[in-house]
Amino acid sequence: MNDSFQPLAERMRPHKLADYVGQAHILSEGKPLQIALTSGHLHSMIFWGTSGTGKTTLARLIAKQSNAEFLAISAVLAGVKEIREAIDHAKTIQKFEKRRTILFVDEVHRFNKSQQDAFLPHVEDGTVYFIGATTENPSFALNNALLSRARVYVLNPLTHADLLNILNHALENEAHGLGALKLEISDEIKLQFAQAADGDARRLLNFIELAAEVLAAQNSLIIDETIAQAVLSGGVRRFDSHGEEFHNQISALHKSVRGSSPDAALYWLSRMIDGGCDLAYLARRIVRIASEDIGNADPRALEIALNAWQAQERLGSPEGELSLAQAVIYMACAPKSNAVYVAYNAAMAHVKQTGTLEAPIHLRNAPTKLMKALDYGKMYRYAHNEPDAYAAGEDYFPESLAGTRYYQPVERGLEIKIKEKLERLRELDATFVQTNEIKSHD
Repeated sequence: MNDSFQPLAERMRPHKLADYVGQAHILSEGKPLQIALTSGHLHSMIFWGTSGTGKTTLARLIAKQSNAEFLAISAVLAGVKEIREAIDHAKTIQKFEKRRTILFVDEVHRFNKSQQDAFLPHVEDGTVYFIGATTENPSFALNNALLSRARVYVLNPLTHADLLNILNHALENEAHGLGALKLEISDEIKLQFAQAADGDARRLLNFIELAAEVLAAQNSLIIDETIAQAVLSGGVRRFDSHGEEFHNQISALHKSVRGSSPDAALYWLSRMIDGGCDLAYLARRIVRIASEDIGNADPRALEIALNAWQAQERLGSPEGELSLAQAVIYMACAPKSNAVYVAYNAAMAHVKQTGTLEAPIHLRNAPTKLMKALDYGKMYRYAHNEPDAYAAGEDYFPESLAGTRYYQPVERGLEIKIKEKLERLRELDATFVQTNEIKSHD
């Protein structure tokens, strides 16, 4: 069959496991998957990785290596009917040909729980070996029953070396690739293609195929800088506003700021902006970081974060992104304290635990005669009338919680002074209580 009408990425799929590029961490000598394939002991698997990392190709090669029937369905298009037909076909193969069947389900995370459960009895009785491919974290996307019966293998984005290997093979292969065209391309431009592919072999081969089509239209054989820029200008990074990679990147940004690494923080911010992240979301998270990880060690961080958010909204893109970068760098360099975060969480937990406690009588407002008659506000000490504007010995908690402390300033930044002040005020409280106890005994 003439494969010239197939996309280059399909034509260049390897037909032998030895020709498969990448994923040495699971396929090299002594690794569990390599041992299983060598010994012929198949097991059900989940391949988790981004697009273009070779999930489908590896599943096909495993079936070929194991002399097993390969059945493929897509969770995007298939339903229970297609699942039943695949199982019936596997039973026929098992009965009449005495061969094993690998049932490959692409985008398996798109199946709902009942659809995923439909595979379980047939996996357990050996009718099929199940291989599912997913770009989503299996811990969240797949149900526990299916996960317990399949081993998860993580497929990493391909390295630049891997991609250059694939690119060179496509350029040299005359039977299925572009070798017959004798295209000319420098090593520097090859690297540009590899970088733009961003770990995705399919994207890489689509790029080089498009370049070949452009050259054909121009009656040329040279992929120069102009052709490369024209082909690669539409490339985008891997980014999913609801997926695993999104959460990984925002976590890395947050932890880089917390870890006082301005360069790493700026890198992750740039990655998310480059990937098309909602800038309002980024601004909200930056404000959150200012309170959670810096707090009162440097209260200016919150002000700078809010100002950056406002500047971004007013300026728009791309000018506004610079204000977010300024805030992130400042916050990464600022002294760190999670004392506010810890105190807030402790107070919220305490409120839920202790229920509805009434405000002490002396702290209540008394705008009416009835409230005054009930002694609302009686014995309240107005702090501004006290020495240093502090009513020593006063307690503002409900009676059963008197003396509770949530906020513990750290020895960094402005909180050093805050801590010193609170300690001095507590000394005044202790002196007041001690003095009153002496007076009461007199």
